[in-house]
Amino acid sequence: MLPSSSLRINSLGLDHLLQASLERFQPRFASWRRYSSPMSLEDEFLSVQSNKVANTEEDDLNDSPEDPLSKPLSPEEVNMSMRMLFILFDFFANVVISQQLKSLLANSERTKLIKKLSEANQQNRFLKRQLYGKEDALVKFKSELAVMELEVQALVALAEEIAKSGIPEGSRRINGKYIHSHLLSRLEAICEKLKEQIKDVDAAQSNEVPVSWVGMAESVQVMGSFDGWSQGEHLSPEYTGSYTKFSTTLMLRPGRYEIKFLVDGEWRLSPEFPTVGEGLMENNLLIVK
Repeated sequence: MLPSSSLRINSLGLDHLLQASLERFQPRFASWRRYSSPMSLEDEFLSVQSNKVANTEEDDLNDSPEDPLSKPLSPEEVNMSMRMLFILFDFFANVVISQQLKSLLANSERTKLIKKLSEANQQNRFLKRQLYGKEDALVKFKSELAVMELEVQALVALAEEIAKSGIPEGSRRINGKYIHSHLLSRLEAICEKLKEQIKDVDAAQSNEVPVSWVGMAESVQVMGSFDGWSQGEHLSPEYTGSYTKFSTTLMLRPGRYEIKFLVDGEWRLSPEFPTVGEGLMENNLLIVK
């Protein structure tokens, strides 16, 4: 163990060193006190908080990542970007080509439909011209039959007069009848056949049949079995102020026809005509006598 005298010497040396240090830094402490102002606890707290905020903002600025656009792209990134650009280009090119093909196909189909419609209209006009020609021939034939009927009726009247005037002796007989009676019966049979032929001509001849639709519309068309539901006939509007009357004239032969009106693209029935069928098959009935 160390003697007590040495402990005293060591403690005295430590005190001497501490005193020298205090004397060395005492002027600096004095200057701090001289230039510093007294601060309350609240001011000191606010000062500390502002220093913390400033330090935090400075740290955030120092820790913020660099702008990615300022960095140069690596070769791998350049290749990837080029691949993406080529893929997008191919995609949009395919879209444009697909739209162009669809447009070309639509135009081609439209052209085909227009051509078919034009051919159908030409055929329809040709058939109508033939029909009108046959109608004229029927009218002429009917007139000739009517003239023949009148002549035969005149011959029948003469034969009746001869038969009533008396039968001379020695008159010839045919099938047990005198020639006068036989002539009369033959003329009467010819007259009946002429009447039947005239009726057949009337049945084959088309008649003018008026058809109308009353209501508010822009376009009205009558369709029906008279032409196989193919073309139909457009009705002309007649404005009367309170309503519009659409009308047309159909050339139809005697018979029964089913018709329906196409009003602004929608199928409609007219209350002016009777109906047949049910549901979607319900149509107006047109009877031509």
